[in-house]
Amino acid sequence: MDLPNLAVVLRAALSHVPEERKAAEESLNQFQFTPQHLVRLLQIIVDGSCDMAVRQVASIHFKNFVAKNWSPNDPDESQKVSVSDKSMVRENILGFIVQVPPLLRFKSEEDRIPLYHIVEEAFPRLLSIFSKLVQIVNPPIEVADLIKLICKIIWSSIYLEIPKQLFDPNVFNAWMILFINLLERPVPVEGQPIDPDIRKSWGWWKVKKWTIHILNRLYTRFGDLKLQKSESKTFAQMFQKNYAGQILGCHLQLLNAIRTGDYLPDRVTNLILQYLTNSITKNSMYQMMQPQINIILFEIIFPLMCFNDNDQKLWEEDPHEYVRKGYDIIEDLYSPRTAAMDFVSELAAWVAGQYAHINFSDQDNFRRAMHCIVAGMRDPDLPVRVDSVFALRSFVEACKDLNEIRPILPQLLDEFFKLMNEVENEDLVFTLETIVDKFGEEMAPYALGLCQNLASAFWKCMASSEADDEADDSGALAAVGCLRAISTILESVSSLPHLFTQIEPTLLPIMRRMLTSDGQDILVPLDNYVSRGSDHFLACKDPDYQQSLWSALSSIMMEPNMEDSDIEPAPKLIEVLFQNCKGHVDQWVEPYLRLTIDRLRRAEKPYLKCLLVQVIANALYYNPSLALAILHKLGVATEIFNLWFGMLKEVKKSGIRANFRREHDKKVCCLGLTSLIGLPVDHIPAEVLDRIFKATLELLAAYKDQVAESKKQNDDAGDDMDGFDADEDDNDDEEVESDKEMGLDDEDGDDINSLHLQKLAAEGKGFQPADEDDESDDDFSDDEELQSPIDEVDPFILFVDSVKGLQASDPSRFQNLMQTLDFRYQALANGIAQHAEERRVEIEKEKLEKGNAQ
Repeated sequence: MDLPNLAVVLRAALSHVPEERKAAEESLNQFQFTPQHLVRLLQIIVDGSCDMAVRQVASIHFKNFVAKNWSPNDPDESQKVSVSDKSMVRENILGFIVQVPPLLRFKSEEDRIPLYHIVEEAFPRLLSIFSKLVQIVNPPIEVADLIKLICKIIWSSIYLEIPKQLFDPNVFNAWMILFINLLERPVPVEGQPIDPDIRKSWGWWKVKKWTIHILNRLYTRFGDLKLQKSESKTFAQMFQKNYAGQILGCHLQLLNAIRTGDYLPDRVTNLILQYLTNSITKNSMYQMMQPQINIILFEIIFPLMCFNDNDQKLWEEDPHEYVRKGYDIIEDLYSPRTAAMDFVSELAAWVAGQYAHINFSDQDNFRRAMHCIVAGMRDPDLPVRVDSVFALRSFVEACKDLNEIRPILPQLLDEFFKLMNEVENEDLVFTLETIVDKFGEEMAPYALGLCQNLASAFWKCMASSEADDEADDSGALAAVGCLRAISTILESVSSLPHLFTQIEPTLLPIMRRMLTSDGQDILVPLDNYVSRGSDHFLACKDPDYQQSLWSALSSIMMEPNMEDSDIEPAPKLIEVLFQNCKGHVDQWVEPYLRLTIDRLRRAEKPYLKCLLVQVIANALYYNPSLALAILHKLGVATEIFNLWFGMLKEVKKSGIRANFRREHDKKVCCLGLTSLIGLPVDHIPAEVLDRIFKATLELLAAYKDQVAESKKQNDDAGDDMDGFDADEDDNDDEEVESDKEMGLDDEDGDDINSLHLQKLAAEGKGFQPADEDDESDDDFSDDEELQSPIDEVDPFILFVDSVKGLQASDPSRFQNLMQTLDFRYQALANGIAQHAEERRVEIEKEKLEKGNAQ
């Protein structure tokens, strides 16, 4: 069976029609022993043009076939896989593994166990092969291809964590000797292509690039002395002591090519400078560089930063492309110039902006500098105008007296929109946002004009982005920036609703565009319809919004072919309904619970299960008696609570909670369970109340710790951005420098350095990060800052008040409950009660301060 037909059969194996699926499976069984069948499966698995679902089916079929038929269990049984097929698989499997897409790779600790076995079995042989290849004298280009392949395998294996086998100092040193050998070894001159575009992709330069990639990753991710795990910290100390300096010396030697006018690929230069950037803040490494710092700065860094002939040519022939390249974050990832600027923490085009934050003793100097920047916005050269706008943002942020800007505000806005008509650049919009944010309601006279201009820019950016699928994403990014700026404007005039009627005709087409099938997630706008217009949502019958919402959500959740991840917005919207319409949608509680329970039984993804259980928790918080009665009516109460309590107790191998990991998840569960505590005994038997009470105590304790940790991290993040953090070093006897490192860790040191991360962090400050854990699921991250009625509900106070209510209404039931608590739960209960009283005081204080501020 050839490749196209095999792909068709694999797709049919996914069919929801039983007859088609059965026929496909029979066909696969019939042809599984034909020559080259395994190799064709591998080709489909790594074929990027093939549908992901087909590739996954191929990988499963390949795995099952190999496990069953590669080696016969009975010695007398004949071989089912031909020798030639086995040979072809062995020859190609490592190359194919490198090409496997992320969705097919191992992720969680449990799922990575097979990978650990592969490392344990394959790496000793791989090291032996690697060593022999490196030792070949005058190696041909084919050797470079093999070495590059081994480097990519190592890179993939250390990207998230270092395999345990490499923690053996002898094993690790054997690998490092070979990598440093490759780093030190000059690239052969003979055979290098003349064409620069082909030359940078030549095999031996690829080997150099991947070697530096690996050493950078080891240094930035695992050579950080601030790592808390003892095993990792020991490794970091060993790496710093034995290898970091040696690698730095090799890197400096390579950079010498820039001084002498020899060839060094841009990407290699970029990676080396990333290493230097991470090194310069460490005392021990800086001391190594210090004797050569003038050479580094003035003979290597400065020439890279200088405006050169190529820049001049691009400036004159295509100024738009010059601007795009200058502000394109993808270009930044690979640019030697960007890496050089990061090294010295200074960008020539931003110098004026950097000085804006200086405290001028004479404010006239500040004023004159700012007016020079404003004048630059009218410069005849486009790049100067764009850079001036970016520099202006720093002045606006630093300006203490807005009267410095207020008189020229209309002219500034005019210049902005002239530029936006010329250039699709997100940074322009970002500066505009800063101005809007500074002036607040003063932007009211300009709000309509701003929104119209931004809307026009949005449509232009969308058109250019859609016109060429192969183009970069600058147009799409700028379009998103326009929407964000419009949002900022609407927030600034939120207390002036009469303006909204003027702005609506401009925004409705954009909303209609973004809510089509190829638009963005509809959660936020639909949340707004229900939460901010609850009265209209409940009262309107033509159209019937409640029925429309039910029709939409039920069709999504009942669709058997929809992936779990595609359904996630639906339970979130049901939560919005219950929380914002409390007491007004009793008739919808049973339909939505039926729908939720049906989908819960079919859900596979943990995050969707959590969301669906939270719908039940929200229903209980909405009306505990009604919701519990419906669960009993459906005959699922015991099933649901057993599942819920089981999910609350489930932890991963690392000890972290497997479910309900967001603060919001825990709070919703707490509110739902707490609502049951006050129900009479005929609703909640004593043994069930005991389970609910203990589960809620544990959940509240976890919620309390998580809120405190989030606050601490936010405080620490603010401190870290202001300066340097001293490394921790518990062992005073070790001769390890007490280096000082930047507060931001370069998690992706191979591609994005700390300055880029700071820029992205500033622009994305409205979003919360996912849990930074090796087993973290991207789904378990906080949603956008959606407002909810439960924001004002303190779960600790609600819990304590509910328990006091139980004590007052049924003393004997309360007494029996308290007697079931062992010492641990008594301590938890006392701690929660104490924290609830502290929260009462804090809330009253916040109310008082808010009242005084008004």
